[in-house]
Amino acid sequence: MKVYKTQNIKNIAILGHSGSGKTSLGEAILFEAGAIPKKGSVERKNTIGDYLFEEQSRQTTLISSLMPFEWKDYKINLFDTPGSEEFIGDLENILSVIDGAVLLIDASKGVEVGTESYWNELKKRSIPTIIVVNKMDKENIKFDEVINEIKEKLSSKAVPFSWPLGKDNKFDGFANVITKKARIFVDGKYHDEEVYSDKIAVVDELYAGLLEKVAETSEELLEKYFSGEELTQEEVRNGLLQGSKDGDVYPIAVASVANHVGISSLLDMLMRYLPDANEKGKVTGKDLNGKTVTRNISVTAPFSGQVFKTTIDPFVGSIAFVKVVSGVLNSGIDVYVPEIDESIKIPSLFTMMGNNQVLVDSANAGDVVCLSKIEQLRNGMAICDKKEPIIFEKIKHPTPILYIAITPKNRQDEDKLSSSLSKLSLEDETFETKRNPETKQLLLGGQGLLQLGYIMDRMKNTYKVELEVSDPKIVYRETIRGKAEAQGRHKKQSGGAGQFGEVYIRFEPTEEDFEFASEVVGGAVPKNYFPAVEKGLIEILENGPLAGFPVVNVKATLYDGSYHPVDSNEISFKLAAALAWKNAVPNLKPTILEPVYKVKVVVKDEFVGDIMGDMTKRRGRVLGLEQNDGSQIIIAEVPEAEIIKYATDLKAMTQASGRFSREFVRYDYVPEILINKIVEEYKVER
Repeated sequence: MKVYKTQNIKNIAILGHSGSGKTSLGEAILFEAGAIPKKGSVERKNTIGDYLFEEQSRQTTLISSLMPFEWKDYKINLFDTPGSEEFIGDLENILSVIDGAVLLIDASKGVEVGTESYWNELKKRSIPTIIVVNKMDKENIKFDEVINEIKEKLSSKAVPFSWPLGKDNKFDGFANVITKKARIFVDGKYHDEEVYSDKIAVVDELYAGLLEKVAETSEELLEKYFSGEELTQEEVRNGLLQGSKDGDVYPIAVASVANHVGISSLLDMLMRYLPDANEKGKVTGKDLNGKTVTRNISVTAPFSGQVFKTTIDPFVGSIAFVKVVSGVLNSGIDVYVPEIDESIKIPSLFTMMGNNQVLVDSANAGDVVCLSKIEQLRNGMAICDKKEPIIFEKIKHPTPILYIAITPKNRQDEDKLSSSLSKLSLEDETFETKRNPETKQLLLGGQGLLQLGYIMDRMKNTYKVELEVSDPKIVYRETIRGKAEAQGRHKKQSGGAGQFGEVYIRFEPTEEDFEFASEVVGGAVPKNYFPAVEKGLIEILENGPLAGFPVVNVKATLYDGSYHPVDSNEISFKLAAALAWKNAVPNLKPTILEPVYKVKVVVKDEFVGDIMGDMTKRRGRVLGLEQNDGSQIIIAEVPEAEIIKYATDLKAMTQASGRFSREFVRYDYVPEILINKIVEEYKVER
C-alpha cells in the first residue's frame, strides 16, 4: 500500500448494535473498493473483520479490527468495532483516533439499545457521523417510522440524504436527495434513472430541508438562499460537509448490505461528508515538565505518535497500533518513549488487514501504522522525536463492575495462567485480575459476562489454560459493640525455666482499625513487655470469634498485670494478651461488618422507579438523583453482597440500556438477622 498525504487520509469507524451488520458492511466496502477479491460472510466465518475463533464461533465482533483500503486517491483506515458495550475499552481506544463514523441501524428493528449507547459516545466526542439504515431488503420495513425514531432518540439534526424506492413491496434502490436522481439495482448492478413519480414530492421536500441546513453554514450562502438565487451542487455539498463537521447535520443513507445495494454511494458519502485526517489542525499534550505543548497535524511538524491499541499474536507477539499525530514515521529510525525514558529502534512498519500484515514504507501525520515485537510499548504511550518530547493524555476507562473467581482446572497451569492473563490485559484495560489475600481467590473483573466469557475462551483456545469459575467471596470484618475488661494469665511449668505472664486489659470500640494504650502504674508489667502484649493482640485479632474474619475498630488498654522476675518473657505476655481477649469476647457484643459500595446507576427515565425500588430491596440507601443528558443517575450506597451480579441484573431490568459504576466507601454493620447465615457459611469453609 502506497504512502498517502495527510489530507488524503480518513480514519473511520463502523458502530452499531450487535447484529446490525457492521462486519458485513465492512466486507462489502472492502469488496466494492477492490481491496478483497470476494466478499466473506459472518455465517461462513471467513470475514476480514471477525478473524478470531471466538468471534467466528459466536458470530459477533468482540474486538475492533483495522481494514484499510484505497478509494478515489484516498486511504481510509476503516475500523470494525464490537457490538456489545461490554467492550467499551476497545471502543474508546478507537474513538480516540477516528475522524468520522458510520452508525449502522437495522431497518427491521430501528434504534436499539446499543444504537443509543454508541450514539452517545459519538456525540460526547463531537465525531461527525453518517447514519446508515441497513437491511432495507427485509419485509414490511416502515422507513418513515425509522426516520422518526432516529430523530426522537438520536438527533433532530439527522437528515435523509437518500430515500428508499421500490415497487411491489421490493427495495429496488433509492433516490439521491441532492441530485434528485434514482439509483436502481438489478442483480447487484445499478443504473441511474428518474425518481419514481410517487416519491418526487418527498424528495423535493427533503431537498428543501437540506438547502436550509446549507444556508445556515455561512452568511454568504444564507444571503444567496434568501435572495431566491439557486445554490449550485458544489455549494450544497460544501455546505453539508461543513454542517457535518460542526454537528449541525447528520446524513442518513439507506443500504442493503446483503444485496450490495448502496455501498458505492456510501463510499462517496464518506469522501464528501466526513473530515480528512488533518481537519483537527492540532493536538495538545504535555512536555517532560508538565507544560502544555501542541503538535500540528502536519508532516512538517516534529514526529509524534500514540499507541492506541495492542493485540497479542501467539506467533508474532505484541502488535502496537500507532496513530501518527505529527511528522513522518519511517522504519529503521530511533524514537523516544518519554513515559519510560527510553529510545527504541523502529523495525519494519506495516498496517493490518484484519489479522494479515501489509508492509508500508512510512506513515505520514494522520495515518495509522503498526509495530511489532516492541514489548515496552503500552496503550496510551507516546513515541516522539527525542528533541521535541510530548506526552499525550491517556484514556480513562471504566473500572470492572462484575467479578468472578477463577482457578485453573490443571494445577500445573498456575504459571501459564498468570502470564497469559498478563498478555491479555495489554489488549483490554477494562478487565483486571487480582488475588484476594484473605479469601485466597484469584478474581477476574470486567464489564459483564460476555467480556469475561471471551477472556476465558481466549485463555483456553490461545494459551491452552482451562478455567473453573466460582462466585467471589465477600471480605467481611468483625468488630465489637460493647466494652469489657478481662484478665489473661499464662503460666507453664515444665521443669527448668517456666513461663509466666498476667495482664488486665480493657477492650472498647474505636474509629481506628486498632489502638493499643497503657495505663499500667508501679511497674506491674515492665514496659519492655508492652510490645509483646500488643503483638499478641494483633495476632489474635486476625481471626475473629464469630466466623474468623479480621477484627477491626478495637481499642485495647493494658491497665494492670504481674510478672515473674525469672519465668516471665515475651511469649508469656503474648499468650496472656490472647487469653484476655478470649475471656472478654462474651461481653463485647461481637458482630460482623460488610463492605458497602457507592454505586452510580445510569438509566432512562422510564426505569428510575423500578431501579430505586430494587435498590431498596438490596438493602441499599438512595442518596440522590442527577440529570444526565436524557437519562438519570441514581446515586446509592449498597452492601457488596447485594451487587455481586448486579451487572447482569441491571441489564435484565433495563432492557440492557442501564449501566453502573461502583466504588468502595466503608464497612458497616450486618443486620442481626443475617449474621448467623454468614457465620455458618464461612465456618464450614474454614
